[in-house]
Order: sequence, then C-alpha cells, then structure tokens
Amino acid sequence: MWSRRELANRIRGERDGGAEERAIDAHVKNLRRKLDDPPAAGRLVLTMTGVGYKLGVTHDD
Repeated sequence: MWSRRELANRIRGERDGGAEERAIDAHVKNLRRKLDDPPAAGRLVLTMTGVGYKLGVTHDD
C-alpha cells in the first residue's frame, strides 16, 4: 500500500510538491480505465481512504 506522497517520491525523488500528488491521482485514474476493463472483472487498483492506494482485486457482487 502506498500513499500519494510515497508514490511521488518513488517516481520523482524526494522533492516535495502537492501538484505531484495530484498528478498521481490522474495517473491512477488512467490506469484504472485501462486495467479495469471490463468493469465486471473487478478493480485492480484499490483506494484505501485516508491512506493511499494498493493493488488487489475486488468483485462487485
């Protein structure tokens, strides 16, 4: 599980910036659009509210 800040640090180094964290949201959105197709297959990128993101599969039954 990674927070936005951890992901930004891994990608761009130790620079601090809120804009980079928002860029992470946009990239996650694009990944979801590509990976979660068809939607019935379940989500591969999960949001952990207040924590960050993790990889996994959930099925909307």
